[in-house]
Amino acid sequence: MPDARVQAAIDNWAPRFTSQGVDGNDFARTTARIDTWEEWLPSWVATGDEHRALAEEAEAAGRTLSAGEAWVRGALAYHFAKFVWVLDVERNHDVTRAARDALYAAHRHLDPSAARIDVPFGDANLVGNLRGPRDAPLVLLLPGLDSTKEEFFHWEDVFLRRGLATFSFDGPGQGESGFATHIRGDYEVPVAAALDALDWPRPVGAAGVSLGGYYAPRAAACERRIRAVAGVSGPYDFGACWSGLPGLTRETFRHHSGAATDEEAREKAHDLTLAGVLGGLQQPALLVTGKLDRVIPWEQTERIAREAPNAELVLYEDGNHVCNNIPYRYRPLVADWLAEQLARVG
Repeated sequence: MPDARVQAAIDNWAPRFTSQGVDGNDFARTTARIDTWEEWLPSWVATGDEHRALAEEAEAAGRTLSAGEAWVRGALAYHFAKFVWVLDVERNHDVTRAARDALYAAHRHLDPSAARIDVPFGDANLVGNLRGPRDAPLVLLLPGLDSTKEEFFHWEDVFLRRGLATFSFDGPGQGESGFATHIRGDYEVPVAAALDALDWPRPVGAAGVSLGGYYAPRAAACERRIRAVAGVSGPYDFGACWSGLPGLTRETFRHHSGAATDEEAREKAHDLTLAGVLGGLQQPALLVTGKLDRVIPWEQTERIAREAPNAELVLYEDGNHVCNNIPYRYRPLVADWLAEQLARVG
């Protein structure tokens, strides 16, 4: 019988795993052998290791496509091993590196043009993955609290197929960038640093999911180089959501925010607010959410759309958090909309 945290992870995020590319059979057999939260990370690492072995076997046989596909599956398994698992920081970091390395192995086979971009940021470096044509409009893909660039390979492909380039960005407190940085509410500051590092010659848009659905509108409201923005299931005020958040989400925020106590984490959550900011969001904005969202109430995203001067709201009656139970509806919508908006200004 799974313990409460294992069951919560399954109940809250199962559709996310499969929509991001985890095979449904992998999800079923991996979670079936997990009874305690302590077992979550090593069980998913074992699944990642299986795909790593398949990738290495395919490489040895010269089957580069099969190798690349297996490396992507491995990267996702390693990512979801630690995505909200913060019981041991060193193990979390080790598996974060394993996910990163597996994805870069996938890039070598599936997209050799992909490039790792280091973004100078004070005493630290932030990191992102750049894919797609260098002469195309660019979409910044902004993860949420527990997502990272390693989760976005298939999400990137949705934009790449529409002729756009993508930059999946681990900002402060996210993925490997979080080894030396913490979450900050003024996400426009790291986004500006990323845009400086990229110096992109074509129009730039941004799309964020979950807490990234806060980061993207926040950045666009303060950064005119972003010409259009989409946010999916983002909070208007993360602190106002605190009491209703899953316990694992609160634990993960405490870790990534650098808070020493639960109370300090709750106080830091209130720093992530769009109050008084959205008047600056003059660019076209698309806000998407689902009425069945159990993580960020849909009314939070609706408020962003209501206060932004040039925003459109899409509310799916049957959508859950990030609408991951209906990815075939929200993903093409967001990608098509951004492609159209950037073409108008390009």
